[in-house]
Amino acid sequence: MSVRREDPLRRVRMSWEEFLELPEWPRAEWVDGEVVMLVAPPVFDHGTAQTQLTLLLAPLFPDCWVVPGVFLALPCNRVRLPDLMLVAERPADGWVRAAPILVVEVLSPSTRSEDTIRKSMEYAEGGAQQHWVVDPDLRAIDLWRNVDGEWTLLARVDDDRPTAEVELAGVTVPIDLRQILRD
Repeated sequence: MSVRREDPLRRVRMSWEEFLELPEWPRAEWVDGEVVMLVAPPVFDHGTAQTQLTLLLAPLFPDCWVVPGVFLALPCNRVRLPDLMLVAERPADGWVRAAPILVVEVLSPSTRSEDTIRKSMEYAEGGAQQHWVVDPDLRAIDLWRNVDGEWTLLARVDDDRPTAEVELAGVTVPIDLRQILRD
């Protein structure tokens, strides 16, 4: 199967059983009886942001798990792969089913609308406490808090205002854009 560069996401009708049989690559999510294949691989800045956020969060939350690219089961027949999650407990079967403390999406040109529109709403409905959106192209991070199933902006960091502090599960987390997106 060849995929044109302008087709960053491929949607394919597929049964749940077929979805479970898919290989690890290309990465895929399950949404309303369709598999959303994420066919463009992440780029360097994407991986850097994931790594730097892991290094920031892991020592602040020693009793939790910071995990990249793990399945998150959501309401309404959806399974997503956030770029990073902070979860309170280790799932028995490897799939996170309890509402995460934090979900992070690092935007790529190929998945921008999926990450900021569709997945964002699903994370709120799924009870995630916070959702951080890292945009390497715009050099910005939006930090959102879930209030009654809707996102409220806690802070935005960018080159004009590169630092902020947010409370996450009772812990003050210092956010420094220069550290997360490393120049």
